[in-house]
Amino acid sequence: MSAEVAPDEDARDLLEDLVSIPSPTGEEREAAERLAAFFEDAGREVWLDEVGNVRAPADDSVLLTSHIDTVPGEIPVRVEASEDGIEELWGRGSVDATGPLAAMAAAAVATGVSFAGVVGEETDSRGARHLVADREAPDAVVNGEPSGWDGVTLGYRGFLAGEYAVETDSAHTSRPEPNAIQTAMAWWSRVADAFEVGGSDAETPVFEQVTAKPVSFEGGTAADGLSVEAGVEAQFRIPPGESAADIRETVEGAVESGEIEWREPIPPVMESPRTEVGRAFRVGIRRVGGDPRLLRKTGTSDMNLYAGAWDCPMATYGPGDSELDHAPNERLDLAAFDRSIAVLKRVCEDLEE
Repeated sequence: MSAEVAPDEDARDLLEDLVSIPSPTGEEREAAERLAAFFEDAGREVWLDEVGNVRAPADDSVLLTSHIDTVPGEIPVRVEASEDGIEELWGRGSVDATGPLAAMAAAAVATGVSFAGVVGEETDSRGARHLVADREAPDAVVNGEPSGWDGVTLGYRGFLAGEYAVETDSAHTSRPEPNAIQTAMAWWSRVADAFEVGGSDAETPVFEQVTAKPVSFEGGTAADGLSVEAGVEAQFRIPPGESAADIRETVEGAVESGEIEWREPIPPVMESPRTEVGRAFRVGIRRVGGDPRLLRKTGTSDMNLYAGAWDCPMATYGPGDSELDHAPNERLDLAAFDRSIAVLKRVCEDLEE
């Protein structure tokens, strides 16, 4: 049974303030300033760097870091009791990832470890990319994303995005030759078939699969009326053991006409549960009355970038039910938020020894 933990009122105030400040990607400044003020009030050195990250370096035995930005969407901010009597904070970002962000800020102030709140995670991870280019590796990293207060995430799939474009001469629609829109549709059908999991692989966990997903499809007659154009923006999740190069080769092999422009990939990551960070979380969660759960996520996070750049142990942790990420009913159990701070404090104290 989980332990009762006294609420940290300053942390709860920070959480509610941050959730109340809209901070979709590209509009994080006001939330970043509120976060920086929390560290200033605690007497900590803090600043906003050139990309907008909140930087509060200190004891580098561990770096606590989470993202400031959220996806768009307005959810009225309020505290309500659920049908089970659980006190919950509703609002965009309460789970992904303002809850983990505020918990980490509170734990960093309480223990004196380093902290960074980064921008842009929901799009291009520009904050994390800048962070790894601008500072030395810490001794350990705890990245903030919802895992549940008694869970710790050790693995994420990687990410690859690209845009396919094709053009054909315009022609009367009675002609049988495929136009660019049909060509693009046929290309995507071949890509989907190439990555379909079935037969003997039907029981393969999603974490171990390549997931191919179109996220936008555009097409029509060009402005000059002389051609038909089509474009597909596609995303691919890369499991451990697969590479972006292999996925690109498969996707490009499905192209009969047109071309693909690729973006920089993010590699997958799978950390061992036997590292100092994994051990510290197992101990910390048990001390707060939980039964530790070790997780693998099918998405991608900034931890992928940290693992690719820094040779140190790491994990991802934070309060919140990840099923509510980006959802219209996003809400955070406040008692679980309090317990997550207690776990983070114990983890930091353990790693500081």
